[in-house]
Amino acid sequence: MKSPSQENKIEKPQNLALVIFGATGDLTYRKLIPAVYDLFNQKMLPEKFYILAIGRKELSNDSFRKKMINGIRKFSESIYQNDEQIEAFVSYLSYFRMDFQDATEYQRLRDALQNCDITNGTQSNYLFYLSLPPSLFGPIAGFLGQVGLNDETHGFSRLIIEKPFGYDLESGRALNNQLHEDFIESQIYRIDHYLGKETVQNLLVMRFANGIFEPLWNRNYIDHIEVTSAESIGVEGRGGYYDGSGALRDMLQNHLLQMVCLTAMEPPSSMAADSIRNEIFKVLQSLKPIREDEVNTHVIRGQYVASHVRGEAITGYREEKDVDPESRTETYVAMKFFIDNWRWGGVPFYIRTGKRLPTRVTEVVVHFKPTPHGLFQGDKACRSCNQLIIRIQPDEGILLKFAMKNPGAGFDVKTVNMDFHYSDLSHEHLPSAYERLIYDAMIGDSTLYARADAVEAAWKFVEPVQKVWASDPDQKIHGYPAGTWGPENADDLVSNGDSSGWRYPCKNLADDGNYCEL
Repeated sequence: MKSPSQENKIEKPQNLALVIFGATGDLTYRKLIPAVYDLFNQKMLPEKFYILAIGRKELSNDSFRKKMINGIRKFSESIYQNDEQIEAFVSYLSYFRMDFQDATEYQRLRDALQNCDITNGTQSNYLFYLSLPPSLFGPIAGFLGQVGLNDETHGFSRLIIEKPFGYDLESGRALNNQLHEDFIESQIYRIDHYLGKETVQNLLVMRFANGIFEPLWNRNYIDHIEVTSAESIGVEGRGGYYDGSGALRDMLQNHLLQMVCLTAMEPPSSMAADSIRNEIFKVLQSLKPIREDEVNTHVIRGQYVASHVRGEAITGYREEKDVDPESRTETYVAMKFFIDNWRWGGVPFYIRTGKRLPTRVTEVVVHFKPTPHGLFQGDKACRSCNQLIIRIQPDEGILLKFAMKNPGAGFDVKTVNMDFHYSDLSHEHLPSAYERLIYDAMIGDSTLYARADAVEAAWKFVEPVQKVWASDPDQKIHGYPAGTWGPENADDLVSNGDSSGWRYPCKNLADDGNYCEL
């Protein structure tokens, strides 16, 4: 019989080389290297590993390592801040200069990796992370294939790519086809950092490890479901990129639909990657298509305009650097849709995302149906009392809202909160999203990565909206003052009889009403 310590033993990855393309960029500095360093401190890396950091700039090993040390000290977990450990970790880093778009350079890369196998024992196991613009994904995959770095005869070869996975259905399919010319689907890891968040994964545990939820998780007891992903910041100097993307492509098509899938999916047959990803794909297949003539009534798009927030003047989107002064790119989008299956038939789903909203928050809200007959004074004020809120960020946790009697004579009813905060687990390490996802790719677990068919199904769902917005210049884009919850008519989207409407969340999970801390 295994001891508890043996049961909980962390799976060690095989010896490998992590190859980061675009290693001089901000993502590597702020996220990737600090995440791998945290894995190093938890002894979750293989016994023999190496990091080959690839960039175009002329840098020495020492100068690159110094930069990464600064990134580790700024962005890794404070509990792991140890000079000796940091020095030990960066000794596994080497900088490799090459032109990503020059096919002749890849033989030199292969030679470097083969030498790494000999000197560092990485055993021909390669994890390629493309921290680069999406236009380079296909070409680099092809160049790797040309020199045999996609071959898994003597070890594994895996490819991690960042979103966006295309810009519409056609380009998404084209990218998948291009990648599949040299890598099979099991070698491709499409990373969505939202799925690496602990509370997103906890959706699965909360639903399928607790018998109290599953009997209620259907059209008989749930009135509607709401998903919000709000940002308080603007485009932050990325106006050129964002103006060609917008909220629909940048957030809704991937992050929000993935959270909908985890909320709505059927129980998988096991926790194997394919079992879970099959159920996610089934949800995407079951999304009721929004016809082009329904776009106006089912989708609201907005764009933030100049405003004053807490005494500070905030620039409007069209005045941001590198943004077209006549831009019609949406910084806010809200959508109403349905899932056509037995579990969810007739239950509306509402999702929204935007920039320059009052606070940064991501959460799923399950609105349960009210009682069929109101017995108590204050029942109408309690239409929103039966809510389950799963907070993804910040103040990660779970909040249940329900009705209780006010002290005193009579049966006056008010809403009360029962909440759990992840911060209460002070003795537990809360891994970053990249920490979890990089580790999963190392051990070959693709559960939290997007599959090709799911990516295309998501693009297919938003395609009618993209077509209408692109083809009709008279389609409305509603202005909303920076620091507010988006266009006023977004509230009309959720008018659902006695429905409680959108929830307006606070920075702190359990705060409500006048006590909201933004």
